[in-house]
Amino acid sequence: MNTYLFKNFTTICMAAIIFFGFSAQASADTIAFIGTGNVSSALGPKFAALGHDIIYGSREPERDDVQALVRQTGNRASATTPASSVRDADIVVIAVPGLVTLSVVAGLGDLSGKIIIDVTNPTQTLENGLRVHVVATSNAEIIQAMLPEAYVVKAFNTLNYVTMVNPASAGGPVTIPLAGNNDAAKATVAELAQAIGFETSDIGPIAYAHELEGMLVLFANARAMGHPFNYYFRQPE
Repeated sequence: MNTYLFKNFTTICMAAIIFFGFSAQASADTIAFIGTGNVSSALGPKFAALGHDIIYGSREPERDDVQALVRQTGNRASATTPASSVRDADIVVIAVPGLVTLSVVAGLGDLSGKIIIDVTNPTQTLENGLRVHVVATSNAEIIQAMLPEAYVVKAFNTLNYVTMVNPASAGGPVTIPLAGNNDAAKATVAELAQAIGFETSDIGPIAYAHELEGMLVLFANARAMGHPFNYYFRQPE
């Protein structure tokens, strides 16, 4: 390669690096996780590895285990109170116990225009160790009614956090079903899920979140009875 072509080739490569570097940064989202338990600990570091900024919302953001999670997640992570964590977030992941979800969401303030990923399952465990669904509709539908200007997507509620950490541990493909009223929001959540090793399936509007929460009941009860499984929706060729 002669000197002229080399210089021009180098210039083009540098321009491409700068352009795509800025593009990748511009496309990065700020993702708030409400709760710092197993689900946030599983998904937060993975989303951070994709280039997103992660803010953990905790009632005690200075607590040792919360700060340990921030360190585990990396330089793009921080922790603050739940209400503060969502202010600049593009995406809010609700990852708290199912029966306290609605009161937690009510305390977050205005979430208009944000994508809300509802990972929760409102269930109770019976004396026999099996779970039952305890709301007439679903947490996701109630959240959407509470936040009509937000884009609620039910996702990541039908699998164990261990599989979230390592999808390959399931021994084969795992499908994340999605329910929500906004197609663009579901596409964004699908991209996140696919980027960390899952397949996805759009099952329709938020009204079908009831069925997804029921799927968790079946999933959890099968594990409690000693014959666990993971959901895989085989797509036709």
